Amino acid sequence: MANYMVYDIGGSSVKWSVITNKGAILKSGKIEIASTVEEFFEELTNLFNVYKSEFSLQGIAISAPGAVDSKTGEIKSKSAIPYIYGMNFKEILGEKIGLPVEIENDANCAALGECWLGATKDNNDSAFIVCGTGIGGAIVKDRKIHTGANMHGGEFGFCIVDCDIKNNNLLTWSEVGSTFALVKAIAKRKNIDINKFNGKKAFELYDSGDEIAIEEVNKFFTYMAIGIINIQYTYDPEAIVIGGAISEREGIIEDIRKRVIEILSKDEYAEVIPQIKKCVYGNDANKLGALYNFLQKQKLEICID
Repeated sequence: MANYMVYDIGGSSVKWSVITNKGAILKSGKIEIASTVEEFFEELTNLFNVYKSEFSLQGIAISAPGAVDSKTGEIKSKSAIPYIYGMNFKEILGEKIGLPVEIENDANCAALGECWLGATKDNNDSAFIVCGTGIGGAIVKDRKIHTGANMHGGEFGFCIVDCDIKNNNLLTWSEVGSTFALVKAIAKRKNIDINKFNGKKAFELYDSGDEIAIEEVNKFFTYMAIGIINIQYTYDPEAIVIGGAISEREGIIEDIRKRVIEILSKDEYAEVIPQIKKCVYGNDANKLGALYNFLQKQKLEICID
């Protein structure tokens, strides 16, 4: 059994775990994001060195925001941490620890984590939707990430799911179908301070029978259904997984599935009903997927505990 240090880089902190090549998490923690890029890489290196001997660590696997070039190790777009733009993680950390380093986009990692041990462990081809502030996602083909020609494969948030043709207004999935879009719509209609409102409260209003919340949540289900149908009939995966905080809501998958079936029932030629699944590993999916990516890239043995 081999052990690895895995970093999940977020906007305000880095979650870390020591994970085995079977996906068992041995130790975890969190560190705050450093104020400078020099301190950032120094802290990642120091943390690795603290546990290097105790767990016989064999390398570092990273989940990171932004457009990640997993081949070179470079972040090629700005993200929640501006100073990592243009940084080559493979070169910088590889030189510091003298062991292999692999990095992949966070949504891609979440998809790979589910592919390895979670919702799509029995599927070769799948799609992953992350619903939160916007809509993100990933495409998995033959159990590997399909990044596309411009590293935008799986960027479902840019898909057009509604339009106002008269005013030439095209509406993207992120703009109108994300959890944040739902929160914003309800807050605006009910004159609620959006800084004191969130997705959980939006669904509490829905559950209580609030008419505005019911109307907006039904729109949310419709936009989710449209996006899922478009993915199914474009890529035709074996399964589509929904992740993000919204996936934790009881019954959410069934609600979306019902709307998908309702829409498709109106098309006599639509024969394929998307197989919709819930993310199994939640916040740990990124870390598991980062390690799965590491094992794939390094051509190492991939085990299932």
